[in-house]
Amino acid sequence: MTEKATLRARLRAARKEHAQAIPENMRGLILRHPPAPLSQMIPADAVIGLYHAAEYEVPAANYAKHFSEAGHKIALPRFAAGRSAMEFAEHSDPFGEADLEDGPYGIRQPAGGAATLVPDFLFVPLIGFGPGGERLGQGGGHYDRWLSAHPNAIPVGLAWDCQLADDIPVEAHDVPLHAVVTPTRFYGPF
Repeated sequence: MTEKATLRARLRAARKEHAQAIPENMRGLILRHPPAPLSQMIPADAVIGLYHAAEYEVPAANYAKHFSEAGHKIALPRFAAGRSAMEFAEHSDPFGEADLEDGPYGIRQPAGGAATLVPDFLFVPLIGFGPGGERLGQGGGHYDRWLSAHPNAIPVGLAWDCQLADDIPVEAHDVPLHAVVTPTRFYGPF
């Protein structure tokens, strides 16, 4: 097993244990709005990229609602098929999610007719993050490839506090985060 794979397994287990310990009635209170230092960095006309959280990931739905209410366009990842490139498409119903369908990875995504958008600020899920903005993702490279192709987009990680690791292995293709938000801290900008 590679160093990254070993770290992923350890951090996935910690993330799962942490998420399962949060009472259901408390989950809706997590990350209701971004911290002030981050909000101040986001222009009023910025397109905000988010994600539809998979099991045990930090929920991003409150941010979708917050930014939508503030007048921002919201974009979520969309895949035409399992091996296709990730793109972002408009999420027009963050309160009801009627505009979403099941995607090829079992994650809800904007339906095929939704407009393609390029986020200015991109909130990304992760398995782990380092003290300098290093990100350990799922291992598919979708976000790293998208961010490499869109260098002006500002990536911000959303994580549980338990996902901080002292040493995240970094490879040449890994794109660092600009900041990380957890339920208790704001890390960055890096």
